[in-house]
Amino acid sequence: MQLTHLDEKDRPKMVDVSDKNDTKRVAVASGLISMSQEAYNAIIENNTKKGPVLQTAVIAAIMATKKTSDLIPMCHPLLLTGINCDIEEQPELAGFKLIVTAKLNGQTGVEMEALTGVSVGLLTIYDMVKAIDKSMIISQIQLEEKSGGKSGDFKRN
Repeated sequence: MQLTHLDEKDRPKMVDVSDKNDTKRVAVASGLISMSQEAYNAIIENNTKKGPVLQTAVIAAIMATKKTSDLIPMCHPLLLTGINCDIEEQPELAGFKLIVTAKLNGQTGVEMEALTGVSVGLLTIYDMVKAIDKSMIISQIQLEEKSGGKSGDFKRN
């Protein structure tokens, strides 16, 4: 199977999407961060030295989603039409689940944008409470679902 990011001489290239039709594309990604009960409580009680952790993580996730092509070499700059971020408390984990939904009408998908948003959002949580707990674990960053495009729809079971 030929990788789409390599040319016939095995040199890196950005995929040419100019012949593709614009379609509505949506991707949803998620990830988890677990931490000590002390760090979790500090976030829930909004009692950290660096300010409101979850709100800042949402802003970071949105910013990262928009900047994906600056971070991932073969990603196209995209004109996103929507980004939504949700954070779910996971008390049994002493942690949080971050979910990013990215949307556009275009010629290429938004999976990498959603995954990048999740990654940076979770890293932001880590950064803001690392003074309390350096042993936090970021895990299970994954594509939950995507729609649109030639490869069709995907939904994690």
